[in-house]
Amino acid sequence: MTKLSALPFLAIAAVALAAPLAAQAPAPHLSITSIDQLAQPLPYPYDEQADAKVAVARAKAQAKREHKTLLIDLGGNWCGDCRVLAGILDLPELKPYVARHFVVVKVDIGRYDKNGDIAARYGIAKLQGVPAILAVDPVHDRLLNNGRLFALTDARHMNPQALADWLAQWA
Repeated sequence: MTKLSALPFLAIAAVALAAPLAAQAPAPHLSITSIDQLAQPLPYPYDEQADAKVAVARAKAQAKREHKTLLIDLGGNWCGDCRVLAGILDLPELKPYVARHFVVVKVDIGRYDKNGDIAARYGIAKLQGVPAILAVDPVHDRLLNNGRLFALTDARHMNPQALADWLAQWA
């Protein structure tokens, strides 16, 4: 193959690689710069009485129907980082963005003794911390962020904008 005949192939490859990046919707600019600026008290986001399997199945069906990414938020109300994440997701600048791109289901994991089968369904034998966010392609029921599930386990030490930008990777 000559250099000249490789050009069309390289052009096609460049477009194919750029397409996912172009589809990504950048996170909105957040007005707060520190978690200290979040409304207090922080939310208790997990329904400890919910049937998680039913909630996940409904959320997956909705995400598939609406062509959105499914976000499964595994955590507990005892977890400060989980509550910080919930507070940031509730920010007026971020909440509509999340609703436009994702269907979010919050799953209570108790003290790591509940709903482990939901994580196991996506190949996660043991949670290494919470919140653990599973970004799922609902059409193929495939985990999109394998290897990056625990990026927000230190949410209370993150810049809120960095957290929003991390989330935007899966939009």
